[in-house]
Amino acid sequence: MKYLICADIHGSIEAAEKVIQNFKTLKCDYLIILGDIINHGPRNGIPEKYDPPAVADLLNKYADKIMACRGNCDSEVTQMLMEFRCMQDYIFLADNGIRIFCTHGHLDQLNPSVKDEFKMPHCDIFFSGHTHVQVLEKHNNNQIICNPGSTTLPKLSSSKGFAVYEHKNISLYDLNGTILKTMDL
Repeated sequence: MKYLICADIHGSIEAAEKVIQNFKTLKCDYLIILGDIINHGPRNGIPEKYDPPAVADLLNKYADKIMACRGNCDSEVTQMLMEFRCMQDYIFLADNGIRIFCTHGHLDQLNPSVKDEFKMPHCDIFFSGHTHVQVLEKHNNNQIICNPGSTTLPKLSSSKGFAVYEHKNISLYDLNGTILKTMDL
């Protein structure tokens, strides 16, 4: 299977359209959204092309291809607009024996940057959003941590972007579809 993983769309229809365009161009099987789908939150400015209903309408066309988890800016109203489940704290899946754990990253127990005694879930790949900073690194125990960054409001020197996982390979992309970094398990 081939997965496009994104986070922190924050209601930008422009970003959501680019995600779907890349999803189709890269011929992905599933789209994993790591939360903060339509709301921009009180700490962020209103994103360019902010249109939560249009984002919901676009993503709902792909509901059978989307797996999503809840971000800190998501609420019950988000779920009311979506035709796919998006309020669980994490997604755990296995792909050809590879254990993949996906979460937004705002919960202390699921965020290595917040909790000193963070214990990595028993998995091969840990996907997490929330910080809006792209990360792709291998840890001492051979687990890979990947943050696809934000599609809408990147921080530090990150690009607006996403990640793709297929056959033990993860690549970080910018929203234009350019590969920025790649890593094998």
